[in-house]
Amino acid sequence: MASSSMHQLSFARHPLLPRTCRLQPRPRFSSVRFPSFSVRASSAVAVELDTGTQKDPTLDGEIFSCPICYEPLIRRGPSGLNLEAVYRSGFKCKKCNKSYSSKNNFLDLTLTAGLRDYVEVKPARTELFRSPVVSFLYERGWRQNFNQSGFPGQDEEFKMAQEYFKPAEGGLLVDVSCGSGLFSRKFAKSGTYSGVIALDYSENMLRQCYDFIKQDDAVLKANLALVRADVSRLPFSSCSVDAVHAGAALHCWPSPSNAIAEITRVLRSGGVFVGTTFLRYTPSTPWIILPFRQRTAQNYSYLTAEEIEDLCTSCGLTNYTRKIQQSFIMFSAQKP
Repeated sequence: MASSSMHQLSFARHPLLPRTCRLQPRPRFSSVRFPSFSVRASSAVAVELDTGTQKDPTLDGEIFSCPICYEPLIRRGPSGLNLEAVYRSGFKCKKCNKSYSSKNNFLDLTLTAGLRDYVEVKPARTELFRSPVVSFLYERGWRQNFNQSGFPGQDEEFKMAQEYFKPAEGGLLVDVSCGSGLFSRKFAKSGTYSGVIALDYSENMLRQCYDFIKQDDAVLKANLALVRADVSRLPFSSCSVDAVHAGAALHCWPSPSNAIAEITRVLRSGGVFVGTTFLRYTPSTPWIILPFRQRTAQNYSYLTAEEIEDLCTSCGLTNYTRKIQQSFIMFSAQKP
């Protein structure tokens, strides 16, 4: 999660975003689990449900897409976004002919999924969170220490995020860089969204997330899926997601500019992006610790509040707003 230089983008709309973004219906996920179905091979993947009950008219197509070509994947297995349905399903890209499957209760949709010989090593700050020790400790003391930098605590952060996400209620929420699923579980349990996808690059974080989910029956039965993916190569079609959350994540991304451009691509028109992170410094930062903050910025992508706003607006997001407390910032922006 090596700092990359940020580039000013001059477009008003991401070049990969089709004009049909505004016309696509939101997907909804039925509470009926594990129906039989058949898949018709056509230019648009059609899924027919045989559940013995009336078909849910809001369940429209497969939400997961190939991370290589962004074509919707064809699913072989039970429909639905819940953990068991996704785990029991196989996915294949009709265009690339590449297959994807679940492993250890999460669906691997990285570019390197299934490769035998090639191993990709990310920057140190990304590899740190792939550690089983760090993944185990994250909710057992690590995350709680963020309070010292001004983070208001998980319950208050969740309430703040929910306020920003009001325009996306009833839609699909993706919690990128979800870690051990601290906020993914809260979003899923709230019942505010038709589906929640907990997404992280770390296999061990996703395993921890599953362990926590098993302890809460309400979350276990929710429309919640665990997905391994790269935030700079999100496995969703353009204009298919209503809300994206990134809690304490931006400073760990290898390229914040690539990640936010990708988040903009997958958001629908009116979709909301909410993130929190550590600021490199603020006007109230004591001068005596500024040199230390500058040195740590070499290892993490700590940005200023102005840089975050510039990055969001340059990627085509609007209605930018923020709340700052010491080194903590929560920011929100919307796709026009």
